[in-house]
Amino acid sequence: MLALVIPVGLLIGLSLGALGGGGSILTVPALVYVFGQDSRAATTGSLLIVGVTSVIGMIPHRRAARVSVAQGIVFGILGVAGSYLGSQLSAAVRQDVLLAGFSVLMLAVAALMTRRRRAQARLASAGAVAVAMAARPILTVRPAVTCDCRRAVTVVLTASGVGLLTGFFGVGGGFVVVPALVLALGVSMPVAVGTSLLVIAINSFSALLFRLGHGVTLDWWVIGGFTMAGVVGSLLGSRVVSRVGPARLNLAFTLLLVVVALYTAARSIPGLF
Repeated sequence: MLALVIPVGLLIGLSLGALGGGGSILTVPALVYVFGQDSRAATTGSLLIVGVTSVIGMIPHRRAARVSVAQGIVFGILGVAGSYLGSQLSAAVRQDVLLAGFSVLMLAVAALMTRRRRAQARLASAGAVAVAMAARPILTVRPAVTCDCRRAVTVVLTASGVGLLTGFFGVGGGFVVVPALVLALGVSMPVAVGTSLLVIAINSFSALLFRLGHGVTLDWWVIGGFTMAGVVGSLLGSRVVSRVGPARLNLAFTLLLVVVALYTAARSIPGLF
């Protein structure tokens, strides 16, 4: 099984580097069905893999000034409560229930990525409008107290939802973070991609801390090799995207996601009855 760590980690790292949000969702089914881990060990190990990969992947974005540290930290902190709740719920449900829910999540992400592929231009246009809105802070105290409460509620609910997904399923949630940063906080698309890695790292490590003491045993050889291969793959993926059209990469990944989701459902749903 250890011989598969590097190629599988590279594959997932490539999807992360080339497509951004959504790639890390393949980590859990890979750990369960390729490496034979139970769902709790897989989701916990995934948090560590995703967190480390996000931190390292954020470095080139930071150097290129594509990370809004303040907004990323605020968004990540707002998701900590959701991470805690998700971690507690994950420890309380049966393995087949968790994996069945995970298959539904993968199909939902596939649908979101299909929608994003068809509406990329519209999202970019919305992003341009949102950047223009960024001059208006959500909350000010001087010279008078003002609040764009609708945007504030959107940010809080989205951040909490991302934290909940991270804590429960062990995924990064970048497929939700990037559009939220663009549309709610007025961040440009390149900066949203870089900043999402900071948000993912905060959510992943906070959820990991909440899971400590739950009696989960981790295979450090698999996690270590998987993480290193994933980091290398993510760096290679950023080069692949310049040679292959993003739309083709998105389509290929979406099809792979659907196949993995259906396989996960076929393996887990019968155990519910």
